[in-house]
Amino acid sequence: MEFEDTITLKEGSILMLGNEAIARGALEGGMGLAAAYPGTPSSEIVESLLKVKDKLGIYVEWSVNEKVAFEVSYAAAISGVKSLVAMKHVGLNVAADPLMSSAYTGVRESFVIVTADDPSMWSSQNEQDNRLYGVHAYIPVFEPSDPGEAKELCKFAFEFSSKVKHPVILRTTTRLSHTRGPVTLGTIPRLTTRGEFIRKKEYVLTPSNARKDREAMLTRWEKITNEVNSVPFNRIEGDGRNLVIASGIAYAYVKETVVSGKVGDGWKILKLSTPYPVPRKLLLKALESVEKVLIVEELEPVVEKEVKAILYEEGITVELHGKDLIGLPYEMSHERIYNALKLFTEGRKPRALTTSNAKEALPIPPRPPTFCPGCPYRPLFYTIRRYLNRKKLSYVAAGDIGCYALAHNPPYNLQDVIINMGGSIGTANGFAHVLDSIILAIIGDSTFFHTGIPPLVNAVWHGTPIVVIILDNEITAMTGHQPSPATRGAGATENYVPLESVVKGLGVNFVEVIDPFDVTQVEDTLNKAIEHASRQREPAVIVARRKCALSALRSLRRAGIKLPLFKVDLSKCIKCGTCYNAFACPAIYPDKEGRAHIDPELCVGCGACTQVCPVNAIMPVDHSDTYKLQKGLIEKFWR
Repeated sequence: MEFEDTITLKEGSILMLGNEAIARGALEGGMGLAAAYPGTPSSEIVESLLKVKDKLGIYVEWSVNEKVAFEVSYAAAISGVKSLVAMKHVGLNVAADPLMSSAYTGVRESFVIVTADDPSMWSSQNEQDNRLYGVHAYIPVFEPSDPGEAKELCKFAFEFSSKVKHPVILRTTTRLSHTRGPVTLGTIPRLTTRGEFIRKKEYVLTPSNARKDREAMLTRWEKITNEVNSVPFNRIEGDGRNLVIASGIAYAYVKETVVSGKVGDGWKILKLSTPYPVPRKLLLKALESVEKVLIVEELEPVVEKEVKAILYEEGITVELHGKDLIGLPYEMSHERIYNALKLFTEGRKPRALTTSNAKEALPIPPRPPTFCPGCPYRPLFYTIRRYLNRKKLSYVAAGDIGCYALAHNPPYNLQDVIINMGGSIGTANGFAHVLDSIILAIIGDSTFFHTGIPPLVNAVWHGTPIVVIILDNEITAMTGHQPSPATRGAGATENYVPLESVVKGLGVNFVEVIDPFDVTQVEDTLNKAIEHASRQREPAVIVARRKCALSALRSLRRAGIKLPLFKVDLSKCIKCGTCYNAFACPAIYPDKEGRAHIDPELCVGCGACTQVCPVNAIMPVDHSDTYKLQKGLIEKFWR
């Protein structure tokens, strides 16, 4: 059942993705506004809400970045409209400034901040634990253990925030966000979408007001630390001399391991859905008649440190273990729990901890990630690589967050530094002032709007000689094809913001738009841009525009247009390997003799490979396809 089909249901249980369950919980909690910037593993929350916004009359948007999304939702909350903001864990770094301020001012109505953490870094540059933001900002953190509880806890978080007039953090992780489980549906109330702003000094954070806000925040925090003792999702299970304290999805791993019977009987479990602040009264009750304590949590020892502090303050002495047995990095697993429990109770040396639950299997060939067939980035990076090699230039290529980060891998080897969204242009500014090399900054369209504009302004301001290449595929591709300001005629808004107009408006004098499939144009423009930046001592910008291959193919298939296929004339092939080694299209492979072949199951008919073959051995299979290509009947879907 699709998410949009569930909004009329008031009861029953259905399977839902963890992120869909969070979206459902927000609706049942009375949410009237939601904003987010897409980022795995959080994207499906707002994607789900976008599907039902018109039917329910709520406001939902993809914002240009997480800071803006946070501020949009915060404004609704202080205007009396229940709101939600969602982002992946590193997105909260972008929104950290308003996050801290929101705790000072408090809110009039519910404000739920969803952070989707990524233990093991399945799609991220780090695995930071955002529960620590709760500690830093005096914001309570809620953490569900499965999709069903994610829905209920999200709904409860709205109620809790409304009651204490304070923002709350709902922390999920990749394994929970992308797991399906049974979710019990409730009634979606009438949703309030219009509010009223009441002017108050606490919203104006000048130093004199902020001092008073700080005291008011601490008063609210005292109330919050008492309220978490009565949160129904925190509970004590079982009885025994050994106590395991587990929060979030770590509880699910502990429960399954204990129920399996492989670690013996007599376990008492303190299940926490509020890892911060820890419910003191419930903790002290759980500690009664306990001899040993093991704390199980993913990533940082947030609960462990809180428990240790409470034990010290209460004068309680008990043997306590946590990260010394569980370990710090990566997501939880049954094996880690089993080993820790055995060592905890029997003193047995555990097996080596691994990053997955998979048993040893036969070795398989490496499968490095690569660009999709037809991806416009492939001919672009191929041409840049060829140009730099031929010119023997000293260069640094600063990269960014997106599909194009794959250009770091062979055969392109074209992104030397990737640290954060917008970091390509930012670090390029620094490299240009300390190195005598050509400095390239490679950034995507959505990322440019996200955090790429300020560093480009900085480059214009300081006359920094860098070449910025903006990859405009008109979509936020890596996170699931969400729209961006560069998206034309699709998405949550029909408004379109031309990249080249923005860049020119910032004062950049060299701005050219190219087709990355035209390798000659790419090379000529890159050469001109490098010369301009070097001679004029200022930034030059190239906008490489062509739609994401997956978007183009989707449109072609919906239009009922047959994709042209290409083949290799084996009588012409000289076995040079350019097409399958240097160009590296996954649809092209060599036979035992080194001759190139094109897999018709993978070929998408983009035709980019025809430009890289030095002997013109690649051609359409059908001459009618040649006619279609010449007349642009297919090309229009790619542009």
